[in-house]
Amino acid sequence: MIVYALKCAKDHEFEGWFRDAATFDRQAAAGKVACAVCGDSKVEKAPMAPRLAKRRGDAPAAPHPGAATGALAGLPPEAMKLLAELRQKVEQECDYVGERFSEEARRIHYGEAEKRGIYGEASDEQARELVDEGIEVAKIPWLPRRDA
Repeated sequence: MIVYALKCAKDHEFEGWFRDAATFDRQAAAGKVACAVCGDSKVEKAPMAPRLAKRRGDAPAAPHPGAATGALAGLPPEAMKLLAELRQKVEQECDYVGERFSEEARRIHYGEAEKRGIYGEASDEQARELVDEGIEVAKIPWLPRRDA
């Protein structure tokens, strides 16, 4: 699953969950993605930045400015389980690059580094620049670990 910050032609911003980037592209092209506020089907990805832990095992990073506090608390248990599984999959299968996220994403995009999944930190401005260059980034709600 991937969550995108979306924006309609009337500048309403909202989030949408998709199986993968291709699913969003296909649904948006077919007019099947509509604004949650006004119903407009002319929707595009808005700039976004990853919101991830600083190092494997660290506490989650501070929420994005403007993020709703406790927004995940009301999610159904199935969604929370999927987010926990996603975090585990990202940590197992992707390389943590920390504050070098933007630099490494560019190197991968332009073929200067091995193509692989990465995660780390980027400012809102850095994320917008990546999106403007055609580099896909996604912010993932990063659930804290619940060790027993």
